[in-house]
Amino acid sequence: MTTVPDQDRTRRWSLLDLAAGAAVVAAVFGVIWSPKLSGAVARATGATVPVRVLVDVRGVPVQNPQALLEAARQEGKLSIVIRNQPHGTVKITAIEPLQRRLAAVQPDGRVVTAPDPNKEFFSTLDARFQLEGQGRKVDGGIVFGNQNLKVGAPVEIEGAGFRVGGSVTGIQLIKG
Repeated sequence: MTTVPDQDRTRRWSLLDLAAGAAVVAAVFGVIWSPKLSGAVARATGATVPVRVLVDVRGVPVQNPQALLEAARQEGKLSIVIRNQPHGTVKITAIEPLQRRLAAVQPDGRVVTAPDPNKEFFSTLDARFQLEGQGRKVDGGIVFGNQNLKVGAPVEIEGAGFRVGGSVTGIQLIKG
């Protein structure tokens, strides 16, 4: 019977062991710095403040835009997706239908505007949604849903019977 000297029995680290260790460290880091956890910490410390966000939705083909707006008003809240990242639900404070207008330049140089006559034949959703949620003020603007939100940012809003894309046209902190 042969015995193995103590030096040969020492554990050596393989590439697989190092990869497993790196995966564990990455998982711990992900749990500690997760967006939901940092949002919960911000709420607990009072770092979040009420934020009003205006989202304009234009030219979305809808069979009955008025019924859709009324259903959204009755629901009172929407889910919002910012840059393909779900934020959660936000409260609807107001919905304002927007009127499409056509502009025409006259031979004498005047510009004349009129309501879009095609609205009667091609029903589209044109509305401004005023939403309220919690956000944080940072140097680069306002963080809303763990995303730095600015005017012009694309968002999707979703209710019980619809999901439409729009863009942020206004954002402000609500002073209490």
